[in-house]
Amino acid sequence: MRIFLRGTLFLFAFWLVACSAIGIVAVEGALHPGRRVPGVVNETQAQAIAARNHAELEEVALTAGDGVALRGWSFRPLHGNGDAVILLHGQADNRTGMLGNANLLLHYGYSVLLPDARAHGTSGGDLASYGVMETDDVRRWFDWLAQSESPRCIDGLGESMGAAQLLQSLRTTPRFCAVMAESSFASFREASYDRLGEKLHAGAWAGRTLLRPAVEAGLLYGRWKYGVDLKQASPENAVAGSRVPVLLIHGRKDANLPPRHSEEIQSRNPNVVLWEPAEAGHCGAAGAEPAEYEHRLIDWFAGHDAVRGVAERF
Repeated sequence: MRIFLRGTLFLFAFWLVACSAIGIVAVEGALHPGRRVPGVVNETQAQAIAARNHAELEEVALTAGDGVALRGWSFRPLHGNGDAVILLHGQADNRTGMLGNANLLLHYGYSVLLPDARAHGTSGGDLASYGVMETDDVRRWFDWLAQSESPRCIDGLGESMGAAQLLQSLRTTPRFCAVMAESSFASFREASYDRLGEKLHAGAWAGRTLLRPAVEAGLLYGRWKYGVDLKQASPENAVAGSRVPVLLIHGRKDANLPPRHSEEIQSRNPNVVLWEPAEAGHCGAAGAEPAEYEHRLIDWFAGHDAVRGVAERF
């Protein structure tokens, strides 16, 4: 019996140590997602989009609250509709990942701002915090856009990590006229369950049960070493108390972040609208159903911009 108990305790201790190591490695990878800097080809593509839509393209920058330099592109059509949209990209990507949406919105007369998130592209910062620090960055970009262009309305559009950052920014930036978020996570914790569950070729249940110690260890490590409390990264909590009109898009075939994430966000606020295209994968609605995507996006912004101007909300 003693040998059995010792063996059990040893295996349990080994499992805890292994989970701690897994959690630390996972959080290090999440906080340092890798940097892709826009190149000459990307700049040429941006210039072509600007020319095609008779817009001025400008490199812009501002300083975050902690001194980090944030950079992006501003497209301003010569004959715009008076409204503007902030476009936020996904993890390990940069502003160029949103050029397709920028081209679409410019076609309809919107000014667009494409920032590089902190720790991405040419923006400064060593850590990506999935909304913990980026929430204030988005607010500063909103204020910059409001002051530099004085648009009637400012909307927001984000994909994946950018979608999560956008939704969390509604706490500090309630003046958005409307936002659209595709393939967001409900909370960083829930996303962690999915990510670790994938390691066992299982679902979120594995991360929530067998690998739960790894999630907890990773969260504790991130707060201890870097001072980043990733438990605060929660779009579902931010949306629950928001009055900003929110359109969620989540493909039914999203194997990266399952649709339940957007469903959980919607469940916290009955005014949130959710579209789940059947054949779309992660951030793939525009590719799976381009006409319907364009229709929903433009109608969502135009419908709310017509009645909610920035001037009315200051």
